[in-house]
Amino acid sequence: MKNTLILCLIFLWTASLGAQVKKTAARLVPCPTQAQMNWQNAEMVAVFHYDLHVFDGKQYNQAYNRITPIPDYNIFNPKELDTDQWIRSVKAMGAKIAIMTATHETGFALYQSDVNPYCMKALKWRDGKGDLFRDFVNSCRKYGLLPGVYIGIRWNSFLGVHDFMMPKDGSKFQENRQAFYNKMCEGMTEELMSRYGELAIVWYDGGGHGPELGGADILPIVEKYQKNIIFYHNSQRADMRWGGSETGTVPYPCWGTFPFPYSHSKNQDEILKDNARLLKTGDPDGRYYMPAMSDTPLRGYNGRHEWFWEPGDESHVFPLENLLKMYYNSVGHNSTLILGVTPDDRGLIPETDAARMKEFGNEISRRFGHPIADVKGEGKQLTMKLPARSKVSAVVIGEDIRYGERVRKYKLEGKTNGKWKTLATGSCIGHKKIEELAPAEYSQLKLTVSESTDTPLIADFSAYSY
Repeated sequence: MKNTLILCLIFLWTASLGAQVKKTAARLVPCPTQAQMNWQNAEMVAVFHYDLHVFDGKQYNQAYNRITPIPDYNIFNPKELDTDQWIRSVKAMGAKIAIMTATHETGFALYQSDVNPYCMKALKWRDGKGDLFRDFVNSCRKYGLLPGVYIGIRWNSFLGVHDFMMPKDGSKFQENRQAFYNKMCEGMTEELMSRYGELAIVWYDGGGHGPELGGADILPIVEKYQKNIIFYHNSQRADMRWGGSETGTVPYPCWGTFPFPYSHSKNQDEILKDNARLLKTGDPDGRYYMPAMSDTPLRGYNGRHEWFWEPGDESHVFPLENLLKMYYNSVGHNSTLILGVTPDDRGLIPETDAARMKEFGNEISRRFGHPIADVKGEGKQLTMKLPARSKVSAVVIGEDIRYGERVRKYKLEGKTNGKWKTLATGSCIGHKKIEELAPAEYSQLKLTVSESTDTPLIADFSAYSY
């Protein structure tokens, strides 16, 4: 009896130790939060840029607008405003998350603020009772998109804020103005985080200085009201990273992990060296899960790069061919594509822009809406049998990233005339890797993982013909 008791105690101690070891190991594996999972599963995101200068009839000049107040805020007058039309247009593209600029460089707040008098309460439009951000959120929920907010506190031409800070002269006046501005930014954050329900993402333009840098203490407010949000970003926290360019693409490989817990204000020399290589590629050995975004404006073709609407600029909407290349080199490279969409002075997405986004969404659906075959599973090798005489144009591979990115090296093969042929090799898979192939007939496809940090968990191995 005594020996049995001793053996039971040893077993329980060993089991407890083993569980603790597994628990410790799990903590060391960078795995996404549910908010990060939602972000990568969305794959395509729209960001709507809107501000007072949309109504001035002039070409947008970022450097000028950052330092020059708008003479008359009552130029804001979108007589045909229809945020439902905004959301329908980006849903047709395939976006699952939509973001709106509640404030941008002018400092004007496109909602009913109690802490920032430079807001929609001051307008003649809708008798000062309009709340564009509320309209936007309601439209997102009506059409099944997750809403997000962009808060621009880095620049404020109305109050003279440049790079988060009031002009420094060492005076008490400057000190008091900075304290006022920080308090106002914290108040706007609280309003936007607490009044509009659950939000998918908050995006601080250029980051947000933390209090240790003399800026607003925004992070605790976001975390108080929004437990499941993507926070992007400040010196204390970043849940995703910029992909290193505004081209709508990232290079390959693009790992979803990063060596630092945040990307703003600290480690800048290492982050930006070699043309921001670390932002673009990530780090397979990084201890923090921080996927890359690939952002670009829809009106960025042929030498233009316009985040805000301007009259007569329709010819600079990206052609379908360019958008498809972005898709393959963003979503297909383990990143999320953010497309900048520009409502016009009527309050509508221009017809040219809406039509191009619909065309884009239709083509993605045509190519990837219906796999000719698909499998999933765990282990070093998966084989997929194809229907007779199947012509394969692309293969999509995806890991179950709930458990982290495990694959480090893989090979894709196709069987034709009884023989296996190597079609592609790679390293990073992550959420999604698209292998575009020269169309050819195969009877089977095979995925072999030759290097991994743990048992590969393949959530998607699918073939497409187009």
